[in-house]
Amino acid sequence: MIIYGLSTCAVCQRARKDLEASGKDVDFRDIRAEPLDEAELGELIVEFGDRLVDRSSNDYRALNDWLKNSEAEAQIAAKPKVMTRPVIRDGDNLYLGWDETVQSALLAG
Repeated sequence: MIIYGLSTCAVCQRARKDLEASGKDVDFRDIRAEPLDEAELGELIVEFGDRLVDRSSNDYRALNDWLKNSEAEAQIAAKPKVMTRPVIRDGDNLYLGWDETVQSALLAG
């Protein structure tokens, strides 16, 4: 299982802690230190679309108008912090966020 997020993100830290406490083998990838490549980002965009960009964040609001009107791939490539976090890969399944639905799916077994 891989968590894509930021090492400073409280939600990412909580997801990692909860998953490890439930016995899951978790790898964490800080997308600022190790950015997503074009293929990885493309796969996430296909799965989540525009939901992959957190438009309520201060980092998104700080983007210039050109980037705000660009595709999600360009926004995340330019400023990884605008990605909604965490993104969790469990085998072939991808999950976005750490809400009750995601927790139920990943902590149930």
